[in-house]
Amino acid sequence: MAGSVYKIIELVGTSDTSWEEAAKNAVEMAGESLKDLRIAEISKLDMQIEDGKVTTYRARVAVSFKYQR
Repeated sequence: MAGSVYKIIELVGTSDTSWEEAAKNAVEMAGESLKDLRIAEISKLDMQIEDGKVTTYRARVAVSFKYQR
């Protein structure tokens, strides 16, 4: 029996409200076109600032999914 193989891609999700929402947006959008998502790991969090105020939360997310032939 052969083992499984997984591919890892990096995504950046954004949100006006939180880093959690930004990460969730990235994973859920990826799930619309990728099959068999397995693990999501947040690798970086940052914010966009305009006029001294936070306008956008961004989450860089590594997502793995099962490799299909």
